[in-house]
Amino acid sequence: MKTLTAILGELTYDDLDQWAGETIRTRGKGYIKRVDGLHRTPAGELVAWVAGTEDYATLVRLDEAGGHDWFCTCPYDGGPCKHAVAVILAAAQQMRQGREIPLLDESDDLFLILFGEQDDEPDWAAEEAPADDPPEAAKKGGKSGGAKVRKLLADKSRDELCDLLVALAREYPGVARRLLEAEQMRSGRIEPLVRSLRKEIRQLTNEPAWHNHWRNEGSIPDYSHVRRQFQDLLDTGHADELLELGDELWRLGIDQVEQSDDEGETMGALSECLEIVLRAVPQSSLARSEQLLWVIDRMLGDEFSLLESGEAVLVDPVYVAADWQAVAVVLAARLQGTAKPHATNFSDTYRRQRLVDRLIEAYQRGGEPEKILPLLEQEADICRNYEQLVARLLAAGKKEQARQWCIRGFGRTLKEAPGIAFCLQKRLRDMAATDKRDDLVAAYRAEEFLSRPALETYRELHKAAEKIGLWPRLRELALGYLETGQRPDVPAKKGGAAAWPLPPPEVTFPPEKRAGAQPWPDRHTLIDIAISEKRFDDVVRLYQALKKSSRTGGHAGEKVAKAVVKTHPEVALAIWRDIVDRLIAEVKPRAYVEAGAFLRQMRKVYAAGDRQAEWQDVLAELRRTHKAKRRLLEVLDSLSGPGKKIAG
Repeated sequence: MKTLTAILGELTYDDLDQWAGETIRTRGKGYIKRVDGLHRTPAGELVAWVAGTEDYATLVRLDEAGGHDWFCTCPYDGGPCKHAVAVILAAAQQMRQGREIPLLDESDDLFLILFGEQDDEPDWAAEEAPADDPPEAAKKGGKSGGAKVRKLLADKSRDELCDLLVALAREYPGVARRLLEAEQMRSGRIEPLVRSLRKEIRQLTNEPAWHNHWRNEGSIPDYSHVRRQFQDLLDTGHADELLELGDELWRLGIDQVEQSDDEGETMGALSECLEIVLRAVPQSSLARSEQLLWVIDRMLGDEFSLLESGEAVLVDPVYVAADWQAVAVVLAARLQGTAKPHATNFSDTYRRQRLVDRLIEAYQRGGEPEKILPLLEQEADICRNYEQLVARLLAAGKKEQARQWCIRGFGRTLKEAPGIAFCLQKRLRDMAATDKRDDLVAAYRAEEFLSRPALETYRELHKAAEKIGLWPRLRELALGYLETGQRPDVPAKKGGAAAWPLPPPEVTFPPEKRAGAQPWPDRHTLIDIAISEKRFDDVVRLYQALKKSSRTGGHAGEKVAKAVVKTHPEVALAIWRDIVDRLIAEVKPRAYVEAGAFLRQMRKVYAAGDRQAEWQDVLAELRRTHKAKRRLLEVLDSLSGPGKKIAG
């Protein structure tokens, strides 16, 4: 891996133009003198302050491949900013002058801004944080607000304290409410409080929840009081009342979240309240199995992940095997009474599968794992959870049963759920590999290539065929298939069966129908393969044929030019020139910058062949043809000489 110094030493202005664009690079050059406090980090990053409308903290991580990463506190979000470019240029300048870039100290303000956790508020902000939200207030650090207030009140008499509280209650209704609620909790007379909370929940869940990011407007229900009261109920041992309120909040909250148009604030607030409710479940008077079912039932209906912390309740060691066995009886009866979903009804199938998964969990935790396989075999054709069944069968050492279920599942999902069928086919291939059936593995790889011809499937076929010594023959057949479209693994239309050297796979996808009047030859894939195999003469031949036969042939030009630039430089130059002309024809400044990137590639070819005069002719011809395009001429002017290194 190259050092920071090495990367800076090789970086050119052309590289910066390709990364940030010529316009941003030019602006960044004008900001070099505004760079202050330039340092490097142990990870090889460049950091500095760059003065603009204000001082911006900027970080750049140089990558030798040109994909530099950056961060800046400026508001620009259109890609690399001028401040990031300025930091790179300033670092190159400092290196050129022989001055070392110092290491950033962790106590430096720049480090704290870019890497540390800032406390942007003074201590008093933490001390005066609302009591409704103590966890967030505590995060701010600083002295305890309670300790400071206690010190202020320590010398006051009882009457003075009463007068102060009465005055506060008159000025702030929330204080009066808090005092009354605390008294109700203390005395145990919580019926009025529960009624009030139920009313508040209904009012809050009936409010619209929306937020307009662009206008910074919205209406987000405030659940902070409900959350605090839930915590008080939990702390004072009123778990049953909390479960009743929590159930109502969950039911009404789901509807509110479904209709909300915010950025997840309402869902987050509801989740925080329900997390307190879930902590009350083990403390409630419900039987242990009923506690588990209370959580499971609501999690099964939770489409918005409001009850994610419910999993923590289910793994609580307080619940023993007998509790889970009782749960399994209830869930099994519920599954038996549920109508079987239609194969095409995804939502019903998904809900049934979730119920099956919970029943499997109950069998596992209840010490009844022997019931899991019969359940999965019963549900496989209904829920199409063949993969789950096959995995269990293989874990139990029942390999032949697993193979048969793969074949059965493939046939039943081929049309309506081809993704499942594909996974089952892969499972069969993996089983063949485990059994050292290398010929069958190669047959599956061949079927995969013939169904979805691409460079990646071709490579996988190559690896599999090499193991059985059949690659030369299979390569010939594979390339012939891409030329003709005639599958070599099925009988030909005329002339009998194809000479196919592999056994038939247990399952196969039907040949795909390709759109278009002339889908064959598949020259795009043939080109990818020829590039991979470094057959550059074939790459050029295939590309030229592709351009003649297809409107999209030119789209392959960029990768072809990159591949053949050393062996067929004239072909690469012609391709890049076509791309340049197409981009210039768009008459857009951004397109001119893109064209400049391809022109730089052309310049390198001319320079390598000592053909500078021809390169200048190209530039002169472009200037004459497009002399009215001022922004293009600026790009051409930047290309007149060889690529200049920024640290050279």
